[in-house]
Amino acid sequence: MVESNFDGVVERLRAALAEILKGDPAPCQVLFAKNEEVTLANPFGGVSRGWDNVAATIAKAAANYRDGEVVSMEDQATAVVGDLAYVVLIERFRVRVAGRADLDDVALRTTNIYRREGDEWLLVHRQADPRVGAQAPESVVQ
Repeated sequence: MVESNFDGVVERLRAALAEILKGDPAPCQVLFAKNEEVTLANPFGGVSRGWDNVAATIAKAAANYRDGEVVSMEDQATAVVGDLAYVVLIERFRVRVAGRADLDDVALRTTNIYRREGDEWLLVHRQADPRVGAQAPESVVQ
């Protein structure tokens, strides 16, 4: 069950993603907790830990996007337990990636973990990757 004070979190994320897809990292950055435990595993690889690293990673990601829009945010699972919550989404975009001339369809499988800080829910971890569909077993081998 989703508590009423958690309502609006996905809409806030959607609005921030709409801006990052236009190259603006700031609205996405403000969704994250400002501490050394915060983590981000974005679709460009690696894991960033700590507010300064997470903020820099978001800015670097935003630099890869232009002229984008959010197509849909498909809720796969949402739960709130006390001061912690998670939202698992399939996020779909149309965006120019890495200077490409054409708009591309992008789909990301995301896990967003939030912690309540005062009256606000802030991200303490976000993981996003393009492995939305089923994968062959050998796809996990490096």
